[in-house]
Amino acid sequence: MRPTARLLTGTALTVVALGAFAAPAAYANNDGPETLEVYPSSASPGTTVTVNTLACGKDGHGVGDANALGAGEFQLNPSTHKEVVVGQFTVPQHAKPGTYWIGVACDNGRTARGELTVKHREPSGHVKTGVGGSIGPDTAQVTAGAAVLAAAAVGGVWLLRRRASGAQGH
Repeated sequence: MRPTARLLTGTALTVVALGAFAAPAAYANNDGPETLEVYPSSASPGTTVTVNTLACGKDGHGVGDANALGAGEFQLNPSTHKEVVVGQFTVPQHAKPGTYWIGVACDNGRTARGELTVKHREPSGHVKTGVGGSIGPDTAQVTAGAAVLAAAAVGGVWLLRRRASGAQGH
């Protein structure tokens, strides 16, 4: 019975200790940057990224900073949602894969930041090596090839029959 009591006491103390450390974190965001929602949070070069935050307040405005990514600055303006400002930028074609901080400075003096992960698109489709596809043939190509083969077969049969009938006539 004692080992169970020790286990329960130890577990209770751990929960209380973790709660004491975790509780202030929920309220610690008063002086630091607010959350900047980034959508999509993972994008490829050429993708338009939308960001929004509550940091700028109702009818607020702000300037976004995507310079770390090479996309420069962009404007944030009030959206149709109450107290939300929204802005957009495009991930540059030259952006390297990695995680980048996107920041916003609001007219009211508050700031917000969020992360964007840049990933390059994986190649898809056929590899044109002249030896065949790596995934499978294109349906249009198969249909065209079958039509050519059928026409050649019909033409060959016609020529053989014509030749056979012409050879017997001499």
